[in-house]
Amino acid sequence: MLEGLLTSLSTVHMGSVMEKSIKSGGVAGETNDAASPESVADILESQLDDVIQEWLARVEKEPDLTSIPLNFQERTGHLPQLLHDVIKRLRLDAETQAPISEAASHHGDLRSKQGYTVAMAVEESRLLQVSIFSTLHRSQKHLDFNKVLPDVVTIADEVDAQLKQQMLRFMAADDAKADKAAKAAKAAKLARLT
Repeated sequence: MLEGLLTSLSTVHMGSVMEKSIKSGGVAGETNDAASPESVADILESQLDDVIQEWLARVEKEPDLTSIPLNFQERTGHLPQLLHDVIKRLRLDAETQAPISEAASHHGDLRSKQGYTVAMAVEESRLLQVSIFSTLHRSQKHLDFNKVLPDVVTIADEVDAQLKQQMLRFMAADDAKADKAAKAAKAAKLARLT
């Protein structure tokens, strides 16, 4: 099904290229545009600050997320590294196993200490994907059309893998809190018996 969609999109795109070429008097498949298409990774790298600003604007509209007061650095400091991990992943060969994002693990620890809930971390992750995809949509005329859909799949997979790392750290923090509470309860019980 995906292959059929890509073939249809490619056919529509090539038809458009041929039509433009014929209208401009050029050869089919050639364009008169000075700039060649950019990769998704290149677009994200060049617009990193825009993605972060858009993400922050979206976060600031979410009362659940803003209920924890954080300054700009505390709120966004993790994003450059998470986005660099996405960009690195986009540049890997398809056969190469993606590394686990250490930045995502650290971010999970940080958000847990800051009082975030799992739902809040999931919402932040969702807003990151929306911000990335919105940036790509605004840049669509500069994108390498043949790589967009596979790259969107890679982005979603990487951001979800980062979210998984964050959730693993949330669960570890919850387990540590539960162990600490159990030890405190046991110590209190022993103190009462003596």
